[in-house]
Amino acid sequence: MLLDQDMKIKNIIAAQIIKVFYPFVIAKTETGDYLKLNLSATEQADPLFWDELRSILKARLWVPIGKHYHQLLDDGWLVNTPQVAN
Repeated sequence: MLLDQDMKIKNIIAAQIIKVFYPFVIAKTETGDYLKLNLSATEQADPLFWDELRSILKARLWVPIGKHYHQLLDDGWLVNTPQVAN
């Protein structure tokens, strides 16, 4: 299980959204690399999604991005911890 967690952490990069313009989102990583995010058809068609991206851009928040597919991750910062029996 720890191996799975380590692999998950290694496949996540932190980035800041720096440009939002339909249908593109550009992010800058901690190392200064620029990425064009890959958005699903559902994300592209969702006006609330675009409003939230603009809010994230304005707040200059760091977001989790998948290293290989350059997609926003829903649970990117979460790490499963082993449960301890009571």
